[in-house]
Amino acid sequence: MNKITEERKIFLTEYARLIVKVGVNLQEDQILVINTPIECAPFARMIEAAAFDAGAHDVVMSWNDELAARIRYEKGKSEIFTEFPAWRKCFYEDYAEQGAAFVSIAATNPEIFKGIESERMTASKQAAGAALFAYRARLMSNKNTWCVVSVPTVGWAKKVFPKLTDTAAVDSLYDEIFRTVRIEKGGDAGGDAVKNWEKHIAFLQRAAKFMNDNAFVSLHYTNGLGTDLIIELPKGHIWAGGAEKSTCGTLFAANMPTEEVYSMPKRDGVNGTVVATKPLNYNGNLIENFRLTFKEGKVVNYHAEKGEEFLKGLMETDEGASYLGEVALVPYDSPISKSGILFYNTLFDENAACHLALGKAYPTCLKGGEDMGSVELLQHGANDSLVHEDFMVGSADLSIVGKKADGSEIPVFIDGNFAFER
Repeated sequence: MNKITEERKIFLTEYARLIVKVGVNLQEDQILVINTPIECAPFARMIEAAAFDAGAHDVVMSWNDELAARIRYEKGKSEIFTEFPAWRKCFYEDYAEQGAAFVSIAATNPEIFKGIESERMTASKQAAGAALFAYRARLMSNKNTWCVVSVPTVGWAKKVFPKLTDTAAVDSLYDEIFRTVRIEKGGDAGGDAVKNWEKHIAFLQRAAKFMNDNAFVSLHYTNGLGTDLIIELPKGHIWAGGAEKSTCGTLFAANMPTEEVYSMPKRDGVNGTVVATKPLNYNGNLIENFRLTFKEGKVVNYHAEKGEEFLKGLMETDEGASYLGEVALVPYDSPISKSGILFYNTLFDENAACHLALGKAYPTCLKGGEDMGSVELLQHGANDSLVHEDFMVGSADLSIVGKKADGSEIPVFIDGNFAFER
């Protein structure tokens, strides 16, 4: 991170407070676990301080180093990528069972693993997914509060702003991130961000209510790029957005920023073709200009102009990786979309456009789903997988038409934005 100016320190302090107060909504005497790149250590410590100020019992750091990870992928023996340390599995499971909250700082160089054999990365993903299955299932069922956030690293900032110097690129990315999380220059950094988020969450919950009240049985996506996709929705599906409640009743915001309302598709009810509108950064590699064709829920054909081998690796992770687990609605006129910036980071890019996700569905998007096991969820139409990877499909001309159980149709999106706002 660049040298922190006094102004930036004020904004970062407010950002850290926002993450603790609204993101994970940390409770008195609760443990907070922070997953962070070592390059983001100064900000991670700010979150730590905010957590202790909020009454945390303890704050635990889990560090990662993408440069060391690249060396390991380049020079390590092939068999190590099928292994996952038992102590790391215990680390996450033990803290989750103690009711800890989890913050993850998602900040990587989008091409840090360029040139690495895709088979090694797929094997590593499978090993981690299998080892951490119970932990991730807890989070996706909202048994623990969690939040994904970000701050710039030099490698990431230079990818977003390649014509700027390192310092200028990082400064520019900071400014954009602050805007996306509603911490504005010229505002009162002593509390506006929390108030801004309360208003924003209220809007997203109105949008979710519109979807839930209509109880659509399917959504039909079309645009000029070639998307023509029908997504069936399972009986009892739930739309959520902005903030949600943990099983203990704590309201939290899982992503900062967030502009989406989301639910689950019916596992075997997706048919047609969808065209991605932004690159997907998957495991430090870019997959660009790709399209997927579905039949009865499963991807039966695909093509990418760049990174097709990584798309193939993603879908071969397991059986569920070639089915959809999430359908998310994001207005094309969202602040991130209006910025015109491609962030090369799913946390941001998914909030610039409607998106879908390959892999595991959120059990909380089904009535009673958080209390169901894998088999019962599958019987109710929810997909299961070791992965959950979002990709963007929204465009300025995207049309989404919802069909109700009686056969009537209602516009959901017109020209890329919610119809109910028109």
